[in-house]
Amino acid sequence: MVNKNFNYSVSVDCVIFGYDDTNLKVLLIKRGVNPYNNYWALPGDLVHPKEGIDDAVDRVLLDLTGLDNIYTQQVKTFGDVGRHPLGRVFTISHYSLMKIDQHELSPLNINNSPSSYAAEAKWHDVQRIGELAFDHNKIFASCKAHLVQSVQNKPVGFELLPEMFTLSQLQNLYEVILERKFDKRNFRKKINSMKLLIDTGKNQKSVSHRPAKLFQFDKDKYLKLKRSGYNFEI
Repeated sequence: MVNKNFNYSVSVDCVIFGYDDTNLKVLLIKRGVNPYNNYWALPGDLVHPKEGIDDAVDRVLLDLTGLDNIYTQQVKTFGDVGRHPLGRVFTISHYSLMKIDQHELSPLNINNSPSSYAAEAKWHDVQRIGELAFDHNKIFASCKAHLVQSVQNKPVGFELLPEMFTLSQLQNLYEVILERKFDKRNFRKKINSMKLLIDTGKNQKSVSHRPAKLFQFDKDKYLKLKRSGYNFEI
């Protein structure tokens, strides 16, 4: 039996993490309308009546940030009473992890989209996001926890590294996502135990310090670990 008084909306909110070879960042938009005018927020919007969830995510990212063809994963649904000041809204959170220099934000989409409420889109250090609109701090924290759990079980973020990389670059990737420092010897022992790396026989060039060895991932082993997972504990 359908309750004729049943009234609610569904939205999507996107936590887009970016890696710039040094730091982990999150993409936020500055709202240009009420509620929460001038607050930073996660890219998100209501799902249109005849729109699928994945299509809504694609539209939101393109309209509000200019990003296109971004792979995202659903994380959790948030539906606390009062989470939106204009009515009952359930939101489905999504997250993604990308290499920042491979994706360019497009101000043209932000300013010209008729459905856009974003005044600006900008990458923020994950440690300095401050108070966000709505319950977006809570959504961000949930997706960050999901990311941390993921990288400890599967090689989620390895695509963020160059084709050939040093062990220090690999260690830094883990450290910025997990927000902890690793002992160099223990980290390398753990990585070597996975038998995931191939020594290219090449060294870094044009560096001011002693050139380090360059490695690549064993693609077959990499794909196997993505399917089966592993336990990354040091």
